[in-house]
Amino acid sequence: MSSLIPAVMVPAFIPSPSQGVWHVFGLPIRAYALCILAGIFVGYWLGRRRWVARGGSAPVLADIMFWAIPFGLVGARIYHVITDAELYFGEGRHPIDALKIWHGGLGIWGAVGFGALGAWIACRRAKVPFLAVADAMAPGIALAQVFGRFGNYFNQELFGRPTTKPWGLEISPEHRPAGYADFATFHPTFLYEAIWNLGVVALVILVDRRYKLGHGRAFFLYVAGYTAGRAWIENMRIDTVNHFLGLRLNVWTALILFVLAVVAFIISARKYPGQEDITTGPAAGKPSEATADAPAAEPSEAKADAAPADEAHDGSSADASPSSEPAGGPDAEAEPQPKVDVKNGADSDGSRD
Repeated sequence: MSSLIPAVMVPAFIPSPSQGVWHVFGLPIRAYALCILAGIFVGYWLGRRRWVARGGSAPVLADIMFWAIPFGLVGARIYHVITDAELYFGEGRHPIDALKIWHGGLGIWGAVGFGALGAWIACRRAKVPFLAVADAMAPGIALAQVFGRFGNYFNQELFGRPTTKPWGLEISPEHRPAGYADFATFHPTFLYEAIWNLGVVALVILVDRRYKLGHGRAFFLYVAGYTAGRAWIENMRIDTVNHFLGLRLNVWTALILFVLAVVAFIISARKYPGQEDITTGPAAGKPSEATADAPAAEPSEAKADAAPADEAHDGSSADASPSSEPAGGPDAEAEPQPKVDVKNGADSDGSRD
């Protein structure tokens, strides 16, 4: 019976995609760009849920992201071009290639740094605490990175050393660096980092749920968690980058940011325990949804309702005054008198005593 079941051939490696670009009506649709856009969408979705759950305004967060996302994309490219300038400038290079973002090359350090700058500007304009926004967006940033790393998979870039492990990543000959033409499978560092970042997402959410992190601590935890994994994953990569004191530049960046994030977390926990109030700011000055539809009581009406129902009117009341009847009897024509608003104590023309 078992001989009738065809054998299923499982490849002993992860195959690379056959293509990363599709043309629709003559327009190139690139997988790298789609992964970046998907990452932005899911990152914003998660951050928005966390922000609203803390009592923040969704429209205010949308305005902040309108600043942060473009700043982040530009910063990511600037960081990559600066740290890998030899790829774009010098003999035989074409500086215009520095603008071809669809070929890959976005530095997460520049994305987070410039994105934070854009968010800070927007928070100043909206009068909301910047660190509270950073806390809300922290796991969303890590989740966006998960999707972004699959863009590297479609571009067949940023892989690690050669390996014969079953999860080794197949790389086409044209994408293999010099000196590695005889190797077919490499460590899928894109996948390692994607899995690690999923763990960072879970870590930040669970710790925040348990301890109610505030004043930047959720963001600092994200930075520390991400850089801890990035340091060892970066050491596995074989793409050409600048080195400093025997280590790749991104390894040094990860180590420095890890230390700074841990120190910032400790200082924040000691000086600012608990969470900040994010209901302040211009959005809080507007009526809340619970009270916006309720009619506001006029001060005079509240004052009138507070008076006892059987309160006696004195002689100055227009309704109770015996002289309110015109002289000469009820049939006599009364002279027009200025109308007095009993409740407000003002003449009908708005003047007050």
